[in-house]
Amino acid sequence: MTQITVAALQLGFTTDTERNIANVARLVREAHAQGARVILPPELFEGEYFCRIEDEGLFANAKPTAEHPSVVAMQALAAELKVWIPTSFFEADGPHHYNSLAMVGPHGKVAGVYRKSHIPDGPGYEEKFYFRPGNTGFKVWDGPDATTLGVGVCWDQWYPETARAMMLMGADVLFYPTAIGSEPHDTSLDTARLWRRAMVGHAVSNVVPIVAANRVGVEHGQTFYGTSFIADERGDILAELDREEEGVIVAGLDLDRVKRHRAAFGFFRDRRPDLYGRLIEDI
Repeated sequence: MTQITVAALQLGFTTDTERNIANVARLVREAHAQGARVILPPELFEGEYFCRIEDEGLFANAKPTAEHPSVVAMQALAAELKVWIPTSFFEADGPHHYNSLAMVGPHGKVAGVYRKSHIPDGPGYEEKFYFRPGNTGFKVWDGPDATTLGVGVCWDQWYPETARAMMLMGADVLFYPTAIGSEPHDTSLDTARLWRRAMVGHAVSNVVPIVAANRVGVEHGQTFYGTSFIADERGDILAELDREEEGVIVAGLDLDRVKRHRAAFGFFRDRRPDLYGRLIEDI
């Protein structure tokens, strides 16, 4: 039987990078103590979610993969604990900047980098000012016990194409690190339930477990609503956190059962790629 234990972390962040990374490391250790082998922190956990404003001075915080403090710290921790840590960070690559994710494995090495494909732009989420659209394509990674891990980043999680592409690449579990909360342009709009429904839809239509990690707290008037969760291949919630608490959620996944359920539903058997050409026409 192929069974892995996964975890999501939820916490708030400040401008103190060292403290933020230390808090993430503390929760990684807690998740490891509960048996988790793949542990997902939230998006851009080195600091506050800076994309709420356009400030050219913030580009100084971007670093190459090998030099970024979040990546370096998670490499040491992963090697010590023998776990996988998908690590979100602000990447500098020459003149280009990306919202990136380093898949850090149990030997402390970076298996590769995924650059966020879908970049949002709107009040409070002005990411196009900072990030170039990713040029890596969607990626999957070798995980524990010959499993395959798919990881999208925040805005990617709203796109069924992202989830389906990773599934066709062999993903057994989908992970989504996130930074999402209130909408400055419309204080009456609460997207928390929409956010969850979108990913639960991916779980159901791909028959795959989903792990989503969000931040909490208030940053300069912008409230991040947490509600991190782990769902099974039926879309049922296995573990969740509320809108304010910090902590860890952990769940065991029977991936042999998941594969049986996926085969029985026939979604991949009945696909009609010959009819899907319209999906890639930008008109």
